[in-house]
Amino acid sequence: MAGAVAGLLTAVLLLIAGAALIGVGVAGGGGGAVAGILVAVLLTVAAGACCDRLALSAMAARPVSEVEQPELYRLVRDLSKASRLPVPRLYVSPAEQPNSFTVGRSARTATVCCTEGLLRVLDEAELRGVLGHELAHVSGHDILASSVSAGLATVITFPAGLGRLLRPGPGDPGAVLAAGAVPATVRAAHSGLGGLEALLMLVLGPAAALVIRLAVTQEREYQADAAGALVSGDPVALASALRKIDDGTAELALAPDGRRTSVGHLMISSPFRPEGFARLFLTHPPVGERVRRLEALAGYRR
Repeated sequence: MAGAVAGLLTAVLLLIAGAALIGVGVAGGGGGAVAGILVAVLLTVAAGACCDRLALSAMAARPVSEVEQPELYRLVRDLSKASRLPVPRLYVSPAEQPNSFTVGRSARTATVCCTEGLLRVLDEAELRGVLGHELAHVSGHDILASSVSAGLATVITFPAGLGRLLRPGPGDPGAVLAAGAVPATVRAAHSGLGGLEALLMLVLGPAAALVIRLAVTQEREYQADAAGALVSGDPVALASALRKIDDGTAELALAPDGRRTSVGHLMISSPFRPEGFARLFLTHPPVGERVRRLEALAGYRR
């Protein structure tokens, strides 16, 4: 049933995006209608087919082998077996901010990505809880709609990324994501959007945010927390991990450019400060309420 709902939601998202592009083409006359249909088909197909690569690219993530991350592989393999899921591909992002996300179109194409900051600050029990949460999104059939919406939002905000090329700054996305490793004064210089990029996001951002909000609800995070805590066997460890992640995302918030705002909803905790353009893309429930529910699941009372 959950898989059917996810498939239906994904189809609705693709139809809405395609209809919007066709409508723009129709406004331009007969030739524009044909062009609009062609562009709609190409972009929606590309967004669906490349959503996982677009999300991983936005976070400058790279695949890691079991030789590089033996403990990570061991935990994921154990949790996948407990969840009766195929072992997903594993990627690591150079971001100093502690965070994680899962992307893919099905359980067989799922990819779990952890940031270097996450692997650094969590202990084994906490990391196990976070990985259980990510695999709960897979078993709950959440990843199809959320991944496709990320792909569509990335396509919508793509012109804003062109504005980034016209302003000076570090060109390596990995260097920007690892901003926690450089002085705060340097981070501040590159934390905001450029003028052209901000203008384009003002126009395109609301459309991308609407696509994401149609696909993602706060309830899915609560459900993934509960299911992940059960499969990992330690709700308190996941609650502790969420506290550390919340502190880390507040201290090392990512700049909300077009590419990253389009994938922020995939992450276990919002990677942005709740201000400016980023407010449009906030889909996560309050961490305090998530922690309260996890502690209640463990039998704690307040």
